[in-house]
Amino acid sequence: MKIPEILLLEVEHAPGNLAKVLQVVGAAGLAVENLEAIKRSPSHTQWELTIEVDEESGCNLSEQINLLPTARVLGRSDRVFDRHRGGKIRTVSNIQLSSQQVLRDIYTPGVARVCLAIEKDPAKALEYTNINNTVAIVTNGTAILGLGDIGPVAGMPVMEGKAALFDSFADLSGVPILIDSKDPQEIIDAVAAIAPSFGAIQLEDISAPSCFEIEKALIEKLNIPVLHDDQHGTAVVALAALISATRMVGQDLKDSYVGQIGLGAAGIGISRLLLKYGVKGVIGTDLNQDAMQQLESLGGQRASLGELMEKANIVISTTGVKGLIKPDMVREGQVILALTNPDPEIEPEVALAAGAAFAVDGKSVNNVLGFPGLFRGAIDAGVVKFTDEMLIAASECLADLAPGGSLIPDPLDRSVHDEVARVVRNAAEKGKK
Repeated sequence: MKIPEILLLEVEHAPGNLAKVLQVVGAAGLAVENLEAIKRSPSHTQWELTIEVDEESGCNLSEQINLLPTARVLGRSDRVFDRHRGGKIRTVSNIQLSSQQVLRDIYTPGVARVCLAIEKDPAKALEYTNINNTVAIVTNGTAILGLGDIGPVAGMPVMEGKAALFDSFADLSGVPILIDSKDPQEIIDAVAAIAPSFGAIQLEDISAPSCFEIEKALIEKLNIPVLHDDQHGTAVVALAALISATRMVGQDLKDSYVGQIGLGAAGIGISRLLLKYGVKGVIGTDLNQDAMQQLESLGGQRASLGELMEKANIVISTTGVKGLIKPDMVREGQVILALTNPDPEIEPEVALAAGAAFAVDGKSVNNVLGFPGLFRGAIDAGVVKFTDEMLIAASECLADLAPGGSLIPDPLDRSVHDEVARVVRNAAEKGKK
């Protein structure tokens, strides 16, 4: 696993001194991920140098830099951990407690009037509480990122990250809910019991096949939108990327056979949405025969890895297995999305050299573009469930917003999320008619 190594350097001012440091980095077989000047004096500049190293390999780069007469390593700055210190989210008040009158209005005795009004007409809770702007982010920690079953508490940084993205891109309050259970029914019961606190439920990083059972049961049981992001959020952004990629190479996506390697939550979600979108067919492969059967129940076809690479015009892989796709498996003109992070099933440059018409890895397909707008649009439309029309509308929107030469838009562009929310809301409202 690659991790960021962040070095704090001091380099003397003179032509070529910084270049000598970078030559040491290059000689170590490392690439510079980021270089930023953070402090300058008349004689020296302090630089923050970010590289990616293999966690297992260790790195003696500091010692090599310190051998240079004009540079030295001052220390390591673990920016990632620093940004997590104390957590990434907190609950804040919308009201300034500036006087006794404000206190009486928002708490006792004034709040009693609002409580009684909601008792009389429960719909008023949508107007006088934050329920309709609050999303539960629920996990049991069994499928955290590419790390696997590390438990719910270890998954909390991911849930806090999701909450931060909800706030930044959709003005929604995301509340992490950690459930220490692998029993699907216990999770279903727990989420159903707390559901009145929320306007929607996002299921996150729950392993297959339990995730399918849990999502299905909660959709049937609750009258608020429920979405398993690993399935449907990932599928939305993958479909958007495929629409863009096939446009770039002049292929018709709906006239294509798509091969899906890996039929976990993401793979099944992508396969299901592609079939709903109207591709000619989805061919899938997985070591788990139950997953293959599930694909067939959706209308897909099972195949071996070799058969899939032979038949598919487009290949998507979500296996977690580095280097699974060998160069000699690639056919001329294929479109390949190897989405496993941090190390894909095949490096894009290797796939292109082997004849692929287009190839990208998971760094280019970020599902943060999906879920904020999906939930904002669904909640604003007042619907109780997500539909395929809403998901496809989001995918087409993202593809249309992608700038020239890019698969998808910039995930940091707030206007993109607002537009996704708008088209999702429109699709939802159209579906209600």
